[in-house]
Parts: sequence; structure tokens; C-alpha cells
Amino acid sequence: MQNQRLFAWALFGLLILMTWQQWQEDYAPRLPTESSADAVDTTQQPVVSPLDLPPDVPEVSQTEESTATPALATPDVADLATDNRQLLSVSTDVLNLQIDLAGGDIVSAKLPAYPVDKDSPDVPVALMSMDPREFAAFRLGLTTRNKQDEPNHQASFRSTANQYELQPGDDALRVPLTWTGAGGIEITKTFVLQRGSYAIDVVYEIQNKSDIAWDAAPYARIVHVAKAPERSLFDVESYSFDGPATFDGNEYEKHSLKDLGKSAYLVEGVQGGWVAAIEHHFLSAIVPPADATVRLDAARSGEQFVTGYVGQPIRVEPGAGSTVTLDLFVGPKLQDQLRDVSPRLPLTVDYGMLTLLSDPLFWLLSKVHSFVGNWGWAIIIVTLLIKLVFYKLTEQSGRSMAKMRKLQPRLKALQERYKDDRQKLSEAMMEMYKREKVNPAAGCLPILIQMPFFLAFYWVLLESVEMRQAPFMLWINDLSSRDPLFILPLLMGAAMLAQQQLNPAPADPVQAKVMRILPVVFCVMFAFFPAGLVLYWFTNTILGVAQQWQINRVVAAEGHSRD
Repeated sequence: MQNQRLFAWALFGLLILMTWQQWQEDYAPRLPTESSADAVDTTQQPVVSPLDLPPDVPEVSQTEESTATPALATPDVADLATDNRQLLSVSTDVLNLQIDLAGGDIVSAKLPAYPVDKDSPDVPVALMSMDPREFAAFRLGLTTRNKQDEPNHQASFRSTANQYELQPGDDALRVPLTWTGAGGIEITKTFVLQRGSYAIDVVYEIQNKSDIAWDAAPYARIVHVAKAPERSLFDVESYSFDGPATFDGNEYEKHSLKDLGKSAYLVEGVQGGWVAAIEHHFLSAIVPPADATVRLDAARSGEQFVTGYVGQPIRVEPGAGSTVTLDLFVGPKLQDQLRDVSPRLPLTVDYGMLTLLSDPLFWLLSKVHSFVGNWGWAIIIVTLLIKLVFYKLTEQSGRSMAKMRKLQPRLKALQERYKDDRQKLSEAMMEMYKREKVNPAAGCLPILIQMPFFLAFYWVLLESVEMRQAPFMLWINDLSSRDPLFILPLLMGAAMLAQQQLNPAPADPVQAKVMRILPVVFCVMFAFFPAGLVLYWFTNTILGVAQQWQINRVVAAEGHSRD
């Protein structure tokens, strides 16, 4: 029973190890080894987007659902040529887009409010790009059974302007594109963007001026080069998952390229589902209407992936019209906005196994932040609130620790007396604990209570884009990355040393030396953790020191009064 604190720290280390292993499992690169004949050398040749064609659309009267997998055509280098392209520039207060009239697709999306690096505020994050090394685009369209003349992602659209910009005082921006097919089919494809929002509504208005019925199905694809960042222990962001994700109305699933290389993903008859390409803090998503029955799919083509949906065919009778809608999202993982687009889209903010704790912690942090306006102070206040919630429980543990500290001289005397008989030493110590009503294992309780909150805070700080590049004060200008001067980890280590002085030292000399080394070990380990997490642990330790100091004073005063 003498080594309860060492056991607690060992348990802490085990939890960290388990988190690391889960991190590796979720985020480590999983690209399969390719033969030299099939390998894609991205350093010697451009990576291009596959001209992915949607599967055949079933007959309107057909009862069986199509099971064809997405067809991926051979990549064409000319697909990336921009000399002959007509690109529309679309700007709102939060999005800068480029739409290619060849297909009416979004081929570039930049986020001016989110710089890639805090030191380079003029270089925004780009979630869609025509750069061959980072190619990503939305492919949208309507497809018919014969595919001869249809407004798909290779058709030519027209626009009355080359530039669209959200004007001051306007809440929405509409970007209409038109297409006219043989026989009198007219399509208006309109992108609707709202002020302050990263969601994009897509509306197809179909007019059939022909003398026969027109059958077509909506589809949308995200075509994306698979990024393979170098993993580094000194950069937590390098371990974030980067790839396709799907929600089939019941289950959220991330798809590795290794899995997609073995077999394509395909789910029929989905309602309320969506597909996305996710990365750390950001995502691009396609959300069909919640009441529509669609087919979701994902496939791999070399070092690129394609994910999307195909809707049920619609029939537009001669002289009639119809409307088809879908939602896109391209931006940061702001949970309120994600929830507005689809109730389960916030699943892309992956808090891991402790979501049940992380979600309310993030909610509480957000509420506190709305009052104080600083995420660092919000972390400190929430840490204090957690400490208050568990105050009574930790107080009992602290009183036991204070009594143990008071018994240290008597424990040392017992060790001297029974230094050659460990069994009698253990019996004598247990008798003393029983007589003095002391629980030697009580010191483990505060640490065990803190572990789930520590890990939940870890995922909140790592995954919540709200804290990306969020400043605190002085030298800490980004709570989601490590302390650039390593001052906060050193302060945390000093606080841990102070806490050790207030608690009873292990009776065993070897254990005592290990305990003295632990603050140094934790300093080194926490040096590369997000500064917000270190701030939480430092605040929690300081509050623990203050609480234990007060308890020690109370217990000592009670002892003097009895004497």
C-alpha cells in the first residue's frame, strides 16, 4: 500500500500510451505498398483529378437499385489546363471561390479568415485547389441514362458575369449558371451563399420545353488528392486524419485509402446521410436533402479519392418544370454551422472515445468564452468549475493525504524497526492506518478523477477549430499548438514539485527518487502538447496545491486542538 501514488502515475502513463496507440490507429498513414509499375510518383508528374463519371441511372420504373460502383476514367492531364477555362470569381465575407463554367463546378475555395500560418495572415487555407499537387474540387451535375447531352460536370455552362461579390448590406449572394440541351431542356444551376456562412445551397431549376419526358438523376462528387503529411512527434496536427468520411444515416465512418484500395464503399437507400473530405479543423461536405433516398459511395484512384452520392431519377414531363437541391459545405468545423447544414455533420469533429465528456466540456467552454472573450481564460475558469464540482470528493482524499504526511515520522520508525522483515512491516503499517483511520490509497482518487477530463480536454483542444490559432496572453499566441518558449511546461513542472512537497513522500527510497524525477519527465512530455492543455493541467495543479495546503493547515490545527 506504500506505492499508491506510483501506481497512480503509472496508470496515467498507461492512459497516455493508450491514447497514443489509438491516435496511431486512427491517424497514422495507411497507404498500401504499391508495385513499382503501379506506383504514382507525384514528384515527377502532376497529380490530376480523375474524370469520375457517375454510374448508370436506373429506369424510373425500375424497382431494383443499381449496385454499380463509381466509374473512374483514366486521368487526363488536359483536365488541369487552365488556359482555355473560363473561371468565375465568387466572394463573400468568409469565402473566395472559383467556379469553372466547364462543368459548373467549384474548383477553388479559400478561407480568408483562416491563414495557413499565423505569421503569414495573407496566405489563406485552401480547401479546393487546381494545383496538381493539392487538387480538390466539387463535381456536380445531372445525369441521364444515355449520357449524350446532359448538364453533367463536363458540360458547358453560361454566366452573365465573370465576377460575383456579396455587397455590403446584402445577406445572400446568388450565382446562376445556365445550360441548354438539345431538344429544349433548359437548366439553371444556382449557387446560393449566405453572409458569414460556409454552407452553399445548390439549386437546379429544370424546364422541359421538349415534347417528350426527360429523366435525370442528381449527383455530386468530391474529387481530392490524398495528402500524405510527414508525421512528427513535435507536431500534433500531422497525425490528424485526412481523407473521405461518410454518414449513412446511422453510422459515421472514416475511410482509409488502404481500405478503399481493396474495395469501394457503396451504400444504397440512404436517407439523412452525407459524404465529406475531412482534414484537421476543416472539411468539404456534400449533403443531399434529408428526405431524399440516395446512394453514397467512395472509391480510390491512385493517390486520389472520390466520394459522393447519386440521387433517385426524376421525370420532368413535356412543358413542365422541376427543382432539385443539395447543400455543400466548405470551411472550418464550426459546430453550430455544421449542425445547421445537417444534425449529424458535427460528427466530423472527432473527439474520439470520450465524446460524451468532450461535447459538454466544449459547450461549457463556449459559454464561458462568450462572456470572457478569451479561450485561455475560458480554460482556466472551466478548470476552476470542475475543481469546485469535485471539491468535496477531493477534500476527503486531501485529508487522508494530510494525515499520511503527519504519520511519516512514525512510518520511518517502523521501517527501521522491521527493516529485515517486510511482512511484519506491512502488518504494522496496516495496523497504524486502521488505528489512525487513514486510507493510504485515497491519494489515487484525485488523479483518477482528473484523467477522463484531461483526455477529454486534450481532444477538445486538439480538434476544435474555434481554438485554432487562438491567443491567450503574453507569449502564448496559439492555444492549439505548443508553447513556443516552453515556459508554461516549466511552470507546470514547478507546480508539480510544490504539490509533491505538500503530499507524503513514498516510504521506499527508490520510489521517492522516481517521484522526484516525474515532474521533469512530465515537463518534457508536455512541452509538445497544445498550450491550452498545459494551461489546463497547470491551473489544475495550482488549484490542487492551494487546496492541499489549506487542508494540511486544517488537519494540523485539528491535531493541535486534540493535543
